[in-house]
Formats: sequence, structure tokens, C-alpha cells
Amino acid sequence: MNSGRSSKAIRPQLPEDDDVPEYVRRFEAAASYLPDDQLPLLRRAWEVGAAAHEGQTRKSGEPYITHPVAVAQVLAELGMDVETLIAAVLHDTIEDTPLTREEIASAFGEAVAELVDGVTKLDKLKFRDRKEAAAESFRKMLLAMSRDLRVIMIKLADRLHNMRTLGAQSSEARSRIARETLDIYAPIAQRLGMSLVKSELQDLSFAAMYPWRHAVIRKHIQSQPVMRREALAQIETDLSQRMTREGIANRLVSRVKTAWSIYTKMRSEGKSFDQVMDVFGFRVVVASVPDAYHALGAAHAQYKPLDGRFRDFIAIPKANGYQSLHTVLFGPYGSPIEVQIRTEEMDLVAERGIAAHWTYKFGQQMPSSAQSRAHAWISELIENQRSAGSSLEFLDNVKVDLFPDEVYLFTPKGKILSLPRNSTALDFAYAVHTDVGNQAVASRVDKKLVPLRTKLASGQSVEIITAKSAAPKPQWLEFVVTSKARTAIRHQLKQLGHEDAVQLGHRMLDRALEDLDSSLDRLPAQRLEAFLTEHKYPRLEALLEDVALGNWMPAQAAQAMMAFAELRSGGHSKHSIEKILITGGERGVISFANCCQPIPGDEIMGFHTAGKGIVVHRLDCPNVAEFRKSPDRWVPIDWDSNVSGDYDASLLIEVENRTGALAQVAAAVAQSQSNIERVEYLERDINAAVMRFNIQVRDRSHLAEVMRRVRRLQSVLGVRRT
Repeated sequence: MNSGRSSKAIRPQLPEDDDVPEYVRRFEAAASYLPDDQLPLLRRAWEVGAAAHEGQTRKSGEPYITHPVAVAQVLAELGMDVETLIAAVLHDTIEDTPLTREEIASAFGEAVAELVDGVTKLDKLKFRDRKEAAAESFRKMLLAMSRDLRVIMIKLADRLHNMRTLGAQSSEARSRIARETLDIYAPIAQRLGMSLVKSELQDLSFAAMYPWRHAVIRKHIQSQPVMRREALAQIETDLSQRMTREGIANRLVSRVKTAWSIYTKMRSEGKSFDQVMDVFGFRVVVASVPDAYHALGAAHAQYKPLDGRFRDFIAIPKANGYQSLHTVLFGPYGSPIEVQIRTEEMDLVAERGIAAHWTYKFGQQMPSSAQSRAHAWISELIENQRSAGSSLEFLDNVKVDLFPDEVYLFTPKGKILSLPRNSTALDFAYAVHTDVGNQAVASRVDKKLVPLRTKLASGQSVEIITAKSAAPKPQWLEFVVTSKARTAIRHQLKQLGHEDAVQLGHRMLDRALEDLDSSLDRLPAQRLEAFLTEHKYPRLEALLEDVALGNWMPAQAAQAMMAFAELRSGGHSKHSIEKILITGGERGVISFANCCQPIPGDEIMGFHTAGKGIVVHRLDCPNVAEFRKSPDRWVPIDWDSNVSGDYDASLLIEVENRTGALAQVAAAVAQSQSNIERVEYLERDINAAVMRFNIQVRDRSHLAEVMRRVRRLQSVLGVRRT
């Protein structure tokens, strides 16, 4: 070894600041979080590395030293400690330059020398074939990581920069390096929780292996249709106002899929690009763990969750230290909304994995150390690999088993039932008997009480708890998977709707009969039965449902019944001016017109429409003039004193066209205890924008309160109801 060359590397001529290249300045800026007394060590490491690599160039023609400095910058952006950054700058010196391990140890300490030596040993691995290379490389990396996790982090950063500068390689080399990256380095980054590094490695590999496919998907991602952009804005508004209403300080961001994740989902699930993109992703970052669970409840209150799609990785973190709450919501556009909720610290770990240990605070362990979990994982794998016959066998042993297509379950009496994969306890209940499903309220799985939405696994014993007063709920249709359960639930829900219609039809027909000085109770039973037979009704309930749904006008039905019963028909009685009072609970057979959106407190009228029942309009509705042509279809109605529920209303709001105006309005509406159903821009120029907010209110007083709060905002120029 040329000792003069070595001496020159260790004792270089110090350059003036003006002579420091731009790439070094960028590296030092990325590492500015280090204590002031450590920053000069980075400059010295560059001087040593530059001297050692003097005369060497990359295939791109750049000085070779630019590569290790770029690797160190990747690690600085992850917040790594000074020893790791120095080792990254020098990681190729032992193998490719006259610089020795001893000289590095003398200049920068034994820890840095050990890191550089560990990376060098990984680079020197040679194998007979590619399969063995992949398996043995994984095995050797485990051994290196068991000594110091920073070795593999330098190696991952090295591979990341190589992938970023892959263009200088030949086509064959690009494809080979990309495949190796996907097979080895990206999975290790994922296992260590370094999702930012993993995602970029995967996407760069995809671009190198299939450049045309990558370019097409990227182009599609960047040119999102207007409808999707509006849907994202609507969902973000809804979630933001819900969090504001609940008083949860948060950072809400939409998650953008990478080209690789879209491509793999298209291939693995056989979906089109549009189907994959038809899933909205959001991340909610909050201050504390209690806030995370509070935010989860707020999200579930805003949109119905898809049962069986909730995972609590805060209580039970993933093996790589990842913590978050995952839920999938049923969105307003029929598309799933994937929401992740976590604290700032958890977000740091989710993106940087074991690197977050050094990022958080120097010398302090994070509350749930990703590094300690990584060490435990590596120790367990090393223990397992000792009993493996070869590296290939070892890799086979750590593969995850695939789920079977069916699950086999036991009834309390020992009978075995076979159900499709992802079946829930409710599916099991309907598989036992339809009545058991209809009356189910909870279940015991292996003697533990669980909700009906719980997904089942093979070998479990399931017992269904029932109650005679129980009835199916519409939400059940969102998580059952068997056709038997779905059919039975829909049938029962129709029965419940039938009961509502019968009750309303009874009130309407009785009022019409009272106009003729009669009532259903006063009609002779035999004559009533004969009337039903004559008109082919199996029972009175069928007639009453027809009346409620507008298939037979109540006045016509009453007159027909009176004529058939040969009863005297007289003039109008005192009951003719009585109105049907609506409480808001008759939503199955009473609907509210979209043209005028009546709410409690408005003066209203009802119009009988075939198949729809009574449609409620405001008296000042523009369409009322047309309805006056059919007075026989008018129904006198009014609001009951105990009316309840939420009612749709629309506001036109003109605001200054500036950043944050939409969020301010959404927050004001939320503070008024109102829900925003939809937002759309009607007009927009450089100065102002007109938006239509479809909201829900309890009554006119509530609507007035919403409008008052919105008007107080400085950015709002005008508000009016439509």
C-alpha cells in the first residue's frame, strides 16, 4: 500500500469555504440538525474521502466521491447520527482505495471503522447463481445487522442512490439491479419500517424494469379527472370539519399512490387503473394516543366504516415498530376511503422506521422503539436459520402462508359449517338459520364475546346470541359476504319498510273516511273483507301500503269503500281541515323534495305521487303552481311539535378566492353542529368564488345559526339559502 497516498488522505490540505462543491454544501445543510461540534467532522470525512477517491469517476463521468456523499445525504435526511454519516462518506474507501481500516479508526474512531468494514464485507459476497445470491445475501445481511443496524441502513442508502442514478448503466444492468432491489433491498427496508426508502426503491425499480408501463401510469396519476379532484376536496372538507367540531388538533393529508403500488394491485387483483384509483387515501396526524382514538370515532361518525376493515396497530404494533389506526370508510361517492390515524411520533416511525430512533432525540429511546423490535426480529430469524439446511430453505421458512379460500367453523354442538373466506359471525348466524340471523345481537367466538362484524378463522367455535326484539339493520349489508345472509337481510328490511307504510296508510285512509263521517273501525268487518276480496288484496295491510305509496289516492279509496259498503256519503265534516302531522320518522313513505328542500319551520304541503307516497314541498316552491292543477293529490300536512332528525338544505356562499377560505367555511359550519354533505364551485375567478354547500340542519333556527356564523368570516362576501 502506498503510505504517501494514505497519509495524504488522512492529512489533506483544508480547502477554503468558497472551494467547497455544491454537493457537499447540500449534504451539510441536510445534516444541520447535528450539534455544532460534530459538523466539522463531516467536512473532514469528505476531505478524507475525496483524497482517497481522487482520480476515480462514476460511469456518468462525475467524480466518484459525489456518490458516497450523496449516500450520506440520504441518511442525513433520515436524521441519522454523525458516526453513520461519516461511515457513509467513507463506505467505499477500504474496498476501492488505499485507505485502511486502521487509519479510519485512528481518524474517526473504532465505531466508524466497524461500520465501514461491515458494509465492505456485504459488498464482497460472491455466489454461484442468482437464487443463491439472493438467499445468502439476505442471510449475511441479517448477521451484519445483528451487530449494528446502521450497517444495513448505509447499504440501503447506497442502493437508493445507485437506483436514482441508474441511467448511466446499460439496459441489461438496469434490469438486473432493479430486480435485485425489488427482491432483497425493498423488502428489508419494509421490514425495518423505512417506508419512504422502500417506496422509492420500488418505484425506481419499476421505472427501470418497465419504463413504458411506469410512464403510462405516472401520466394517468398526474392527470386526475376533475371529478376525482372534486371528490378528494369534498372528503377532505368533511373529515376536516368533523375533526374541528370534535376539537381535535390534526394534520390531514391525502395519500398519493406510487406507480409501483398501482401496478402491483392491478396485476394481483386483476383490476383496471380506474378501479385501483377509485380508493381515496387520507392520513390524520394528531398530538397524542387518546386524540388518535378520538379521531377514529370522529371519522366513523362522519362516514360509516366497512366492518372487518379496522386494524389497531397502536395497541398491537407491527413487528417493524409501525403504529397506526387503520380504517376503511364508505364514502359519499360509493368509493372506499382508507384512513390512517397516528401521532407525530408514530408518523416519524412509519416513514423512517429504525432511523426514527436517531431522529427523535439524541441519546433517548423512543416510547415504542422500532430499533428494539428490529433487533428482536433479527435475533429470532438468526435463531431459526441455524436449523435450516441452506439459505434457500431458510428463505422458504420465513415466507408468509396464504389464506385458504374457505373457513371451517364449529357450532356449540360440534357441527362443522363451511363458509367463504372473510365471513363474519353474522354470516355464520344466517348459515345456522334465517331466524337466528334476524334476531342476532352478538356472538361468542371461542367463548369470547365479539361483535357480529368479526371475521372468522378456521377452527373457531361460534355461538350466536339472539334477542326476540332484535331486527336487521341496513349497515349489516356492508359486511356480510354470503348470499344467504344478504338476501335474508334485504327481505327483512323490506318487511320493516312495509310496516311503516301500513301505519301511514292507516292514518291517511282514516282521515279520508272521516271526511265521509266514517272510519276503518266503523266499517262492518264482513263488508271490509268483501271489499278487499273484490279488489284482490289478500289483507288490509296491502291496501294501506298502496295508499301510503300513492298507488291509490286515499279519497278515492275511501269513497270506493263507502260505496261498496252501501253506507251514506255526506258532506265534509269538521275533520276535513285536520292535517297529517309528520315527525321525521316516516322517511320510508314520506320524502322531501330536492327542488325546494323543506325543513321544519317552513310552511309546507304534501303531494301524493304514485310509487313514492307523499312528497313534501315548501309552499313557496316554484313547482307548487303546477301541483295546483291536481287538487285531488294535495295532502294537508304540517310539522309535528316533536319533529326530529336532520334535513337537507343548500347555501350559496360567495367568498374571496384565497387559500384556506374553503377550510374556514367548513370549520364554521362544523362549529354550528351541522354536517356538510357536498361542496361544489359554481363560479370562480381571480378575486372571488361562489360555492354551493349542501348541509344538514334540524330546523329553520339551526339554519339561521349556520348562516350567522358563516357571515362573520372575513373571507365571506355573501350567504343565502337556495
